[in-house]
Amino acid sequence: YSSKDLHGIELITSYVFNKVEDIRFNSTVGKYVGYTEHGVKNAETWNKGSELAQEQAQLESYCKHNAANHYSAILDKTGEQG
Repeated sequence: YSSKDLHGIELITSYVFNKVEDIRFNSTVGKYVGYTEHGVKNAETWNKGSELAQEQAQLESYCKHNAANHYSAILDKTGEQG
């Protein structure tokens, strides 16, 4: 993210097997994308199921919450007021 309002925050989750990325969720894209034959099949299934909603909820409940805390801690240490 690049601003204090956290509007541009992005969640990326990668699933890797044997050093090869099979699937990636990107909150900007809003869905899972598969990069291998196995990954494509799983991405299609996950995009239709509850996994997609759970991943999107992580952006709100985990990422934005923690980013706001970290942003405040950084401002406190730099002396900036905001």
